[in-house]
This record gives sequence, structure tokens and C-alpha cells, in this order.
Amino acid sequence: MHVFGSSGVRGVANEEVTPADVLEIAQAAGSVFEDGPVAVARDTRTSGEMLANAAASGLASVGHDVWLLGEVPTPALQAYCERAGTPGVMITASHNPPAYNGVKLVGPDGVELSRSTLDRIEERLAATDFETVGWAEVGQAERIDGADDDYVDGVVAAIDRETIAAADLTVVVDPGHGAGCHTSPQFLRKLGCTVHTVNAQPDGHFPGRDPEPVDQHLGDLQEYVRSTDADLGIAHDGDADRAIFVDETGATINGDAALAALVEATVEPGDTVVSAVNASQRLVDVVDAADADLTLTRIGSTYLISRIRELQADGETVSAAGEGNGGIIFPGYRIARDGAYSAGTFLELVADEPASEIAARFDDYVNVRRTVEYDDEGERSTMLDAIETAANGAVADLDTTDGWRLEYGDGWVLARPSGTEPVIRIYGEARTEQRAEELLSVFGDAVEQVGETA
Repeated sequence: MHVFGSSGVRGVANEEVTPADVLEIAQAAGSVFEDGPVAVARDTRTSGEMLANAAASGLASVGHDVWLLGEVPTPALQAYCERAGTPGVMITASHNPPAYNGVKLVGPDGVELSRSTLDRIEERLAATDFETVGWAEVGQAERIDGADDDYVDGVVAAIDRETIAAADLTVVVDPGHGAGCHTSPQFLRKLGCTVHTVNAQPDGHFPGRDPEPVDQHLGDLQEYVRSTDADLGIAHDGDADRAIFVDETGATINGDAALAALVEATVEPGDTVVSAVNASQRLVDVVDAADADLTLTRIGSTYLISRIRELQADGETVSAAGEGNGGIIFPGYRIARDGAYSAGTFLELVADEPASEIAARFDDYVNVRRTVEYDDEGERSTMLDAIETAANGAVADLDTTDGWRLEYGDGWVLARPSGTEPVIRIYGEARTEQRAEELLSVFGDAVEQVGETA
């Protein structure tokens, strides 16, 4: 089993992810990294400083100087690594609940490490094969200020500021007490927007809302957008590499609709778009209309990034990649999910058309989702057996790229175990909610029956 899942290492801090764990991960990574300094950053979680210190100690023990960036979004660390030509360690659990934390590794090009490099690090970790140095060669730590400001300036420079400023837009940003508190309000003001904030105080307890920016967690943002007559609401996850939008009426825009709109504005004939196996038909329709190609991967940024690199190595142009959870990659900007850049790009669209009208062009489908928890590996295995049995008995086309996806012609359903939490996720999509729920029950009923008898 991989130590690094679809988006790094994650677990409950001080239980499943301890300082000792992070120290060894850093020692293993540092033993694979080339000589030179390594940047370390964290989001706002209460355990972040503790684990960042453990990472710094591990890196120093194998001879790396450590540059401590403090609390910054993951894309800010990535931008710093690219500018400085140094690898990085991000302490974050992204959208996971407050008790969680984790580790994400970044290369000197500012891109998450490839699966092959992660495998080398995992081999070192499994064998406790660390290249520790003597007392005279241990690395030293240095605090680096300004990484957040440099990141903001870089994103502003990559966005059409003149168009956005001329539209005189009002936005409400909800960083959810995460690392985006340090950057997104400033970024949006530099774009010329009138900016209101909610949940914009850094707080690792996340008192205002859960870190995951989904509709049921965005009530405060929705109300604030309505009460201020704002043109757009923007919500981030804990490390601000994702963005979810609320339109001017206070309605959350479906993440798949936002992805389709951004891809439509970006893709050219002959391009390739990369998405995961839970891709919406909205995206399929946009790519087909543009006479472009769509390739699907396993769910998670690691797999999308690996596929982008493979395609680029083959000479193909990848205009965009992403998932309906708000995590979108624009390779022409950087091969990294970046919530601020996604927000700026969406504001370019809102400058010409109200957000609700943008979303309405992609409302032909209904998405439903169910999450089923399991208590242990035995129950997980039984649930997956039930899913496989249901998939093999269905009259539909089966795709096992990541879990089990059934294509019915008028809709699809996907079941897969989460790579970061002890849950089974089930997704369904169709043109009506009734049909989407029917498809969801193909796997949902089978899994929940297991849970009831466990």
C-alpha cells in the first residue's frame, strides 16, 4: 500500500500522523532530494507548526538547510519552489476536518512529485534508509518572509486585471479560516475588486465552517453575497488550492459547471483536457464541442499531474485539467491547483456575464453523492466486495480505472474508496435528480446494507 495517497499523506494529527512519522518522511524525502535547501510551509491547522518543526528536523538531519515560509497556501509554496529552484514540504490536510493534517511533497519545479519519485521515497521510508549526516554537516533553519506577497503578485500578473477592474466587481471571499486568509483578500483587491470577507481570520480550529468548501458549509458566504449584492462569492479549502463559487443570487455553483465554464474559455481545437474518472458529462460536452480530446485518470491531483506530464512529453498541448471539487490546473500558468488563479480566471468570465448565467449554460445534469463510513479494514473489504458484485451484475459499461464506474447512456454512477479518509464515496449523474438517485442506489444500497449488518 502506498504511504502517499492521491494527494499526499493524511490522517488525524498526533494519532495517525505524528511528529515522528513526519520526521521520518522528511528524512526519506531529504535522502532522495538533491543537495541544497528545502522549503517548508504549513496551513493554519493547530498541529501545523508542530509537524513543520518535525519536517525541518528530519531534513536537517540528512544535511539540508531549511527555509521556513510559515503559514501560506500550498500554491504559494509551489510558486516559491519554482522561483527558488528548491523542493518543498507542505504540511496540510487540504479539505479534511480540523483534526487531520498531512504532508505533500513538491519538486524544485514547483510541481507535486511524480509517482515514480514518491515510490523512491517510500522505499527509503520502508527500509528506514536515511542518509543522516554528522554533527558538523546538519542543516540550519532560516525564516523566509514575503512568500505570500510574492505569490499574490505573481497571480495578479497572470490575470487580466484591466478587464476585471473595469467591470467594478464586488466579491465576497471565504477562506474558511485556512491559509487563503493570508493571500486571497489581498489578491482580489489588487485585481480592482471591492472585497468583503467572511471566515477570514486564520484559525486552525475552523470555527466558522468545515474546511471543505461544499454547499452545506457555505451558508455564511451565501448570505453575505446576497446581503452585499456581490457579483461573486469565492470559497477555499484549508490550503487554498481549490476554489468553489457562489453566484450573485447566493446559490453555490456546481463545481463541475464551473470546471466546464473555465475549460470552455481555455480549450482550443486539438488540445487535450485531463480529468478524473468522476468527470461530469458537462465537461465531456464542452471538450467535444471544441474538437478537443479528454483523457481520464484516477481521482486525485497526483494522477492528474502525472498524466499532464506524460501528455506534454508526447508533444500534446494540455490546456486544462481538474475535477469538480474546485481543484483546477492550468498548465500554461503552472502545473498546480491554485484557488486564487482559478478565482481570477472565473472573474474574467464574470466581468462579461453574470455568474448565474454562466452556471445556467451547464445545468443540463444533476449530480448526487453519498459518503459511507467504515470502521475497519474488514468492513471496508466487505463493502468493496458488495460494490464489485453489484457492478458485475449491472447492465452497463464498466470502467475500473479508479473504483467502479457504470455508464448507462443516460447517466453514470461511480463508487470508490477515498484515498484520504475511511469512507466509500459514491457519485451519480443524470439529467434528472430522480434518475441520478436511482443510479446512486445501484452501489449505495449495496454498501449501506453491509454497514447495517456489520
